[in-house]
Amino acid sequence: MTAPTNTVTSATPNVGVREDLENNIYRVAPEETPFVSNIGTTKATNIYHEWQTESLATASATNAQLEGDDYALGAPNLTTRLGNYMQIVAKAGGVSRTQEVVNKAGRDSELARQKVLKTIEMKRDLETRVIGNYASVAESGATTRKTAGILAFLTSNDSRGSGGSDGGFSSGIVAAATNGTQRTFTEDLVKGVLATVFSNGGKVSQAYMSATHKQQFSAFTGIADIRADVSGKSQATIYGGADVYVSDFGAITLIPHAYGLTRDCVLVDPKMAAIATLDGLKSKPLASNGDNEKFLLTMEKGLVIKNEKAHGVVADLT
Repeated sequence: MTAPTNTVTSATPNVGVREDLENNIYRVAPEETPFVSNIGTTKATNIYHEWQTESLATASATNAQLEGDDYALGAPNLTTRLGNYMQIVAKAGGVSRTQEVVNKAGRDSELARQKVLKTIEMKRDLETRVIGNYASVAESGATTRKTAGILAFLTSNDSRGSGGSDGGFSSGIVAAATNGTQRTFTEDLVKGVLATVFSNGGKVSQAYMSATHKQQFSAFTGIADIRADVSGKSQATIYGGADVYVSDFGAITLIPHAYGLTRDCVLVDPKMAAIATLDGLKSKPLASNGDNEKFLLTMEKGLVIKNEKAHGVVADLT
């Protein structure tokens, strides 16, 4: 039956009905910065931050000398000097005076909300840069200063597809690696790089990869068991993924990256990488020429790869 004539219903225009709007704002977006969060930190004092590496001579099984012999001096152990540029990461925003004073749902201050969101975006931007295959760039004219990513540094412990080639540090600049032909992600590729890292003295404990490659990694035959023992009539648990891979050279935590990696699995010793900070996160008001409030958020940071032999990469994956 229909409602009687002149019955007031929700379909009838009625100016006194309040809106039903939740006092919450829901956001679904990848916000984590696992690489930057897991590696170390250091202080930079200039726009170009430098550090040194050193190595040992190849081990010799024939280091046997005559008694009472006189010795010629051996080759000195000299250091190698490397560096990376500090990159200015910034976001600007603005809110009208009216928008700040009206009654709002889900936040008290639109200005504060905008600053929080822009800060999250800046941290994601830095994460994307430093975990990626990006060259360092010196500022010149309209060209902005840029920090190199870890994948550009790696030259010693790498597995690349056909046609791929290393980047690496040379003459003050880090060049990006050249992509090769993409290939299937296999456990043998990972084992090969881990063996090279170990031979060079590295101790990898983390592996970063895309969601797709994390699923492929979890399917490697080396994963011991996909079921857990249960007692009595309890229902069995089936594991579809692996969080830790126990290699011949130690346990490696598998860390899926939601937005920074698409074709590479990077193997990391977090103690041998750091974020250098020339200037931390700062907020300052910008001059307003109207009925609004503007702001600028900045930070100036760069990546330090203390010694690239401590890390590895399985590159050019489908």
